Amino acid sequence: MVKKRVPDWLNSSLWSASPSATDDDCRRYDSKLSTPTPPSPVARPLPVPPPVVVVVQEQSSKSEPKESVDDVHDASFDSSAEDISRQAQFLAELSKKVINLRELRTLASQCIPDVAGIRSTVWKLLLGYLPSDRGHWSSELTKKRSQYKHFKEELLMNPIMGEGMRNTFLCSAWKMPSQWSEITRRLGTSTSSDEESKLEGSGMLSRSEITHGEHPLSLGKTSVWNQFFQGRYGFLFGNVHGMSGTIIVGLMKDTEIIEQIDRDVKRTHPDMNFFSGDTPFAKANQEALRNILIVFAKLNPGIRYVQGMNEILAPLFYVFKNDPDEENAASAEPDTFFCFVELLSGFRDNFCQQLDNSVVGIRSTITRLSQLLKEHDGELWRHLEVTTKVNPQFYAFRWITLLLTQEFNFADSLQIWDTLLSDPEGPQETLLRVCCAMLILVRRRLLAGDFTSNLKLLQNYPSTNISHLLYVANKLRVQSSTA
Repeated sequence: MVKKRVPDWLNSSLWSASPSATDDDCRRYDSKLSTPTPPSPVARPLPVPPPVVVVVQEQSSKSEPKESVDDVHDASFDSSAEDISRQAQFLAELSKKVINLRELRTLASQCIPDVAGIRSTVWKLLLGYLPSDRGHWSSELTKKRSQYKHFKEELLMNPIMGEGMRNTFLCSAWKMPSQWSEITRRLGTSTSSDEESKLEGSGMLSRSEITHGEHPLSLGKTSVWNQFFQGRYGFLFGNVHGMSGTIIVGLMKDTEIIEQIDRDVKRTHPDMNFFSGDTPFAKANQEALRNILIVFAKLNPGIRYVQGMNEILAPLFYVFKNDPDEENAASAEPDTFFCFVELLSGFRDNFCQQLDNSVVGIRSTITRLSQLLKEHDGELWRHLEVTTKVNPQFYAFRWITLLLTQEFNFADSLQIWDTLLSDPEGPQETLLRVCCAMLILVRRRLLAGDFTSNLKLLQNYPSTNISHLLYVANKLRVQSSTA
């Protein structure tokens, strides 16, 4: 058998991060731990628990000033001719009556300028929140923001009765099981044509038109709601008899989720004044994150809330809240909610524990990353998984489920997300290529390392040039398409 030759570009010095003198270079921007390897922020247990690797931090002989991540928005692009040209290209495209999404994706894949609200607008377009026709923007934003306001009124102020809102929203956004479509159909026939026209697109139902048998809390044997919950959530409702018992158990479950959300929101980027601190601004931002996650959990009972979702939510809210347009900034919460739903729709199976062992679950996704590395760099794959036995689940679980938000500083994460969101194939395929590129960038250190050093390196990924990283990821795409 002829051994597959490693491409010359893989061995270029550009893609090899030189070993640092201390472990400080391998620290994440927000990590100050000198304890055993930090656990994944995602609550669900790994298929194989990773071994503990003690990271001994050396005291740096020279204290270097740390760049404040709160200045990310203000110090994004230098006023060079090239940067000004790129900004002009984006503004020209965004000013068209009908925006060419293909052209916009091409521009966005090379990093979006974080000035004049460009990134905020482009992300909303790439996620499908804004239509390509500018003439529809105003009406679409008004409708969506009003819809989110109703969600909050029903689910946060009147949480139990608000259960009836889930059906329309879920069927359109999450492609949940067929029971939802049946519920929607049967409930839809209960409303008059006048009511339907008023409620179209709102995700809400007129309670006066819902019979007892179709009420979300009905325990009747013919109720489609009861059949759905008994079949899918029997562990929650199965041992409770009577309407009041169902409500109590539902409230207990909601309380546990809300408490977890509260804890996680308070831990979101503690080194950024935007998210953390006692200022009214920080507290208002925390409250917005909390509201979005609670509403999402209530509208999506099949997923609810998974620890770590706050880390995925944070970049979206940060970008939208920093939009220089005052109206858009004031509506960052509803805009973030719908974009968050759209983003997670491409990754939802990674958060569903029942699907872990399926062909669409997180284990299968990690296996695809392993196969991608084997395809492009068999030598590195063999050294990691065969020689040193570094299971990709030990490091890739967090990389994939949190969309690399914990591996790089906040500004670099935004640049990576520009590329993820701009890919017409969807963010997951691009994410896997970026993860594979991360391995290739440090291949020399990995090939020279043993189990302990390699695991420590990958669980505390070193600082790197993000432009080089994204270049290698795109190179992998080109090679796959021409293979």
